[in-house]
Amino acid sequence: MTARNETLDRLLQHMAWANADLFKRLGDLPDTALSHTAPGSEWSVGAIAHHLVTAAENYAQRLHGESRAPEREIPTSSAGINELRAALATADAKLRSAAQLPGEEALNWISFNGEPMSFPRWVLINQAVHHATEHRAQIAGSLAAHGITAIDLDAIDVWTFFEA
Repeated sequence: MTARNETLDRLLQHMAWANADLFKRLGDLPDTALSHTAPGSEWSVGAIAHHLVTAAENYAQRLHGESRAPEREIPTSSAGINELRAALATADAKLRSAAQLPGEEALNWISFNGEPMSFPRWVLINQAVHHATEHRAQIAGSLAAHGITAIDLDAIDVWTFFEA
């Protein structure tokens, strides 16, 4: 059995905490906010949220050798956001448990385009963290472009997590 990597676990705890906060706040917004986009972008807040969750599920499933989750619709209401929020909490927990397995282990799968893929476990975990961070920022920016400041990235940063 491998020793628990506390530093890595804290990193993933922060990601899960920030994700949960984001999705709680998204669920509190008017449903129309989910259709907002940033200038020059075709991706709506709902589409980005959907993508963030779908990718997290796929990373977690690859790390555990499971098949992909069934497709779901892009959310257009708080009910859809709450469904995504629950799925994301599950994916984040699976990512945390997978991060305790050997990082150099090669994982193999077939991409959405039918290409064989092979990466060490640590690459997928790293990608999962950065991917979630990128899309939380995109969602905040898309909403801010429409005058909605409900997503304060400084309120979900690592410093705030530490203080909490």
